[in-house]
Amino acid sequence: EVQLQASGGGLVQAGGSLRLSCSVSGIFFTDYAIAWFRLPIGKEREAISCLSSFDGSTNYADSVQGRFTTYSDQDKNTVYLQMDSLKPEDTAVYYCASSIGIPTTRHAATEYYYWGQGTLVTVSS
Repeated sequence: EVQLQASGGGLVQAGGSLRLSCSVSGIFFTDYAIAWFRLPIGKEREAISCLSSFDGSTNYADSVQGRFTTYSDQDKNTVYLQMDSLKPEDTAVYYCASSIGIPTTRHAATEYYYWGQGTLVTVSS
């Protein structure tokens, strides 16, 4: 059974940093992507980043480009989202998700079959 567990959320002041973790287990397919999405209160879900298992390539939303970095530690079966220079508008529940195979459209939530529970990030001004 594929399971993803997100953690690391919390309260941080604007300009600060947080690192989210997505612990991944049970993946049985060769190629996949791990993406981070966020859901701000009262707004639509937004794809933040994507990390490909095939070649390690990454993609980021324009809203976080240059501030957020996603990477993996294969020994720990964990994918991280390092968030720097946080802004109040980054406040949201953050989710990690896994595709089966490499997604055609990496920012599309419909490409991801397995989802972790959310972790809340609150950035105060």
